[in-house]
Amino acid sequence: MSEKEFIDHLSQIGIHLSEEQIQSFAEYANFLLEYNRHTNLTAIKNLNEVYLKHFYDSILGAKFFDFSNKSVLDIGSGAGFPGVPLKICFPSIELTVLDSNGKKTKFLEELKKKLKIDYTVINDRAEKYILTKRESFDVVTSRAVTAMPILSELSIPFVKIGGYFLPYKGKLNEEIEQGEYAMKTLGGTLERVEECTLPYEGSTRTFVFVNKKCKTAEEFPRVFDKINKKPLQKER
Repeated sequence: MSEKEFIDHLSQIGIHLSEEQIQSFAEYANFLLEYNRHTNLTAIKNLNEVYLKHFYDSILGAKFFDFSNKSVLDIGSGAGFPGVPLKICFPSIELTVLDSNGKKTKFLEELKKKLKIDYTVINDRAEKYILTKRESFDVVTSRAVTAMPILSELSIPFVKIGGYFLPYKGKLNEEIEQGEYAMKTLGGTLERVEECTLPYEGSTRTFVFVNKKCKTAEEFPRVFDKINKKPLQKER
């Protein structure tokens, strides 16, 4: 996907970029590829793939959800996906990007200065950051981080009542069913699932909308070893 194709495809889903936003994406792409030569941030090393698999993919969620004026936490943000592309498109987002990898959060700090956009970078684990940020965000996103039962426990405690946990996934089979028990246990309800196809390569993208209905019990999230060893799911 070239820059022009990126702009055109976004316009087809109702997102019309200004010249300033187009320039921000160009600077982001070039800085990412340059930085990636000495620090491993992404396996993608081609400019067109950055526009397709990082930028366009990150923004696709906005086809189904209005992120404007929301406080957004992006868990396991890596090199900023999907949080930073969403922030470029919707400047009114109050964005926090969270990652436990110090090299990646250093990149995110440098990117913030380079693009002159405002967001908060946190170098920590979700189960530790929650101690000061329980039920503090309108939306919690993550992209391809881990399986739904585990990801739900790491994410839903951060969501305000009435807010949304919105993970970005590939093709889902039984993963939604496996995650529903965790969603309900943590105070969420599966509201809808939206699917679309990434242009040019044809892979499936799935957006899972979990609405936070009530407070999450204080015992969650557990320490990660316990989450990983015994995810919240019905015994078979």
